[in-house]
This record gives sequence, C-alpha cells and structure tokens, in this order.
Amino acid sequence: MTKTSTGSKRQPLDQDLIRCDACPVLCRIRVGQTGACDRYGNVDGVLTRMDPLVVTETAQADTLAQPDQADWDGNILKPQNVTITGIGSGTTYPDYKPAPFIVGAEVDGVDTVTVVSEGVFSYCGTKIKIDTDRYVGDETAAVFAEGEQVGHVTTAEYGSQMLAIGGVRHLTGGSKKEGRVTCDTLLRLCNREAVTLNVENGAKVVVQAGKPPIIDDVQEERMRVGCGSATIGIFAPQWHGKVDEVIVVDDHITGVLSEHQAGQFLQMPLSGIRVRGRKSTPGRYFQVADHGAGWGGTDITDPLDIISKIDPERAYAGMRLLMVSTTGQDSAWYVLDENLVPVPTAMPEEIRQIVDRIAENCEPALCTVLFMAGAGGSLRAGVTENPVRLTRSVKESLTKVTCGGVPAYIWPGGGITMMVDVSQMPENSFGYVPTPAIVAPIEFTLSKQDFGELGGHVERIIPVEDVLKSRDLKRLRLEQ
Repeated sequence: MTKTSTGSKRQPLDQDLIRCDACPVLCRIRVGQTGACDRYGNVDGVLTRMDPLVVTETAQADTLAQPDQADWDGNILKPQNVTITGIGSGTTYPDYKPAPFIVGAEVDGVDTVTVVSEGVFSYCGTKIKIDTDRYVGDETAAVFAEGEQVGHVTTAEYGSQMLAIGGVRHLTGGSKKEGRVTCDTLLRLCNREAVTLNVENGAKVVVQAGKPPIIDDVQEERMRVGCGSATIGIFAPQWHGKVDEVIVVDDHITGVLSEHQAGQFLQMPLSGIRVRGRKSTPGRYFQVADHGAGWGGTDITDPLDIISKIDPERAYAGMRLLMVSTTGQDSAWYVLDENLVPVPTAMPEEIRQIVDRIAENCEPALCTVLFMAGAGGSLRAGVTENPVRLTRSVKESLTKVTCGGVPAYIWPGGGITMMVDVSQMPENSFGYVPTPAIVAPIEFTLSKQDFGELGGHVERIIPVEDVLKSRDLKRLRLEQ
C-alpha cells in the first residue's frame, strides 16, 4: 500500500499504540492497522496518511521537458504544468497546525504559493439537480436514505427538480444513526456513486452524478425543451398551416397555440378548444392537473382530460388537434367528428417530424451533484495566523480556491462558502471522519508576495520540485 507519512513520530500510549490527531475522534491505532476513517494508519509507529497525494498533470506540446537537457530530473512534465491537489494530503486538524503542503512554484514568471489540505467539513452538503419534469415530491418534503431523513426537496428550476442533501443539522443535530446515514449518503454522492433516495409522499429516486435519474424504477431520457408556453413559441411557425390547434401539456405552464401570442402573430383563428386550469395570459394556463408521472409532469394519462369545453361557435368538424408533452415523449393526433368530439387518428408524417424535433431539442436528462461547504477555522489557520485576511483575499480574487484542482464557486457575503461540481473532480476525491463529517480536498493559490502579506506560513513553503520527487504520488493526466 502506498503511504504518505505525516513526518512526525507519535508518543506511543503503549508499545503498539499511537494516537491519531487528524480529527476529534482521536483513534488509538495499533501497528499495521488504520483508524476508523481508513485514511490514517500506524506504520512502524508513525502516523501515516494511507492514500497517495494526487497530482494532476496537463500536457501540451510545448510543456514537455526535454530529456537532452543537462538538468533533466526524469520528470516528463515541467513543474509549472503540475497541480498539487488536496487529495491524500492530510488535514490541518487540530487548528494550530499549518497545512500539510505549502508549495512554492513559478508560474508565468510569478512566484506563487499553493496551500494544500483536506478539510474536515461538518457544515457541508450537496445540492442536486435532477433533469426531469416528473413529480418527485412537494417542495420542502423530507428526503430519506435508509429510513433516515437526510435532506429535503427545494425549489424546482427550469426543467429540473432540486434536492438539498446533508447539512450540519442532519450530520450532528439528530440521532447518531441519522448523522451516520447522512455522512454515508454525502460521501457516496460526492464520490459519484448511485444513491437511492425516497421522498416523503413522493417518488423513489436513484441519483448518480453525471448519470440519468431513475424515478420509480424508470430511467429518465430527456430534459424538457421548455415549458408548454415556450414550446409553443419555439415551434409555432413549423406547425402553422399544418394543424388547427396544438396543446402542449405541462405541469407548470400549459400552452394553447391559437390563443398564444405566437399563434396570434401568425394570424391563426381561435379554435374554441378550452382547457382546464387557471388562465394566466392568452394561451398560457397554470394548474391544468395535479403533479405526477404522466404527460408533462402532470398526473394526466389521457390528454383529453384537460379539455373543459369545445365551443361550437368556433370549432368545426374536421378540425385538426395535436396534443404533445414538453419532451415529445407523449403525443396524440385528433380530428374532430361531426359532434365536435376529438377522435384519435394516425398522425401525419409532417406532424410526426415536428414532434420528433421537440425530442431532438431536449437535452439528455442527467443528475448534477454540487458539493457545498464552508471553509472554517482549521482550514484558514492552516494558511495564515490571521484567518480573516485569507477570507478577504479570496473575496478580492487575490486567492484562488480549488477543490481537487477544480475551480470552486465562492458565494458572496461573509466567510468562504464554496461550491464545486463533483463530476469535474478526480474519482474518490472525498473521504469522511466518524464525527461525522466529510473530508474534501481544498487548495488556496496566490502570489508569494500576497501570501506573506496576509500572514501566511512562509517558513513552511517547499518547492514543487521537492513534492514531485516523492514516490507517494498518484499522477492523473488531464486532457487540454
């Protein structure tokens, strides 16, 4: 097993035990064994980080080292094209310790410093975007994993359902089991594993970053092209002259072509076909049905159920009606008979092509998992003796924050609240400690001058070349 030593020998509690201080659990570890998190072990009496330090490399034609150079050290890539990540680096806990690696390098003629660490995050969670129109549960409904509440449904966004999973209240504010299950759920989500979640009075959802969601055992294929009104607006010119009315069924805004501004712009006569629900503006209807797994995220399985009235003053026998969902997965073609009753009829090929075009314009349904956390005491103290200066440096864009080498979004306002797409990070970037908390890589990069001015641990800077000479590295090649 590859091992990265912390470089310090621990006073044994007895002949075979050492105490790990990498988190508040303070495991006592025997020789040859690891602590509760499996991240640290006792190797010949030395507390050792058991996983390698992950280094990412970016190769271009002009960044390769030349073997015929007299000072070539055997590395294929130049140090300036290497990123030292926090994965496998170790932690700064307890707060007084400087970060495990404070790496100096020259980048484009500027002396830079990258402070590398693994943060122990109690204040953390995930925001999950699920591309689907299907109903997963009411807003604020509890979300469960293994019978424990681990989060809730939050506000739906355009074409997607949203979940908030984790957070300090679930990690530490409930029972021990709730905290353990929440931590395990977060760890698996962040490491891009499939997780089954159950929404109170709602759906069973299988979530995996970068994969289609599976809702009530059915895998989603498409994200809607738009709401019912937007779909009308996009495709109205293509329908014009080929159909007398189009109703696009949608859970949020159902569109009716002839009433819609797009239909009026094309000078379409009103069809007299009225739909249920609350009229918002001409051709746009809210609440045509309840939420569900039917057409357009409603509970409708027969689209004719949303028709409330057909006006004989406007409608006529032979009128052509298309009903379609916002993904094109559901569609039906009707022709009104002499009694003005819509009769299912074979869909003309020219109409089928437009329905297929709706589907073509729908993006693949995916799950997106964003890790979100607040960088607090030990992380900042690992960088500087005056942590507020680091916070200000981040807000002033003098310090760049990355997670596993991936740029993180920093929320405005106080503190360092970051958010990162886990699918962009190296595999298995995350770990845990049984406090419970999530362990995530984090890197702070800034100029050496700014590092000194914010009170950074300048005396702990080591050249990047020295880090690359270590045999305890895992190198990941990135495509440019």
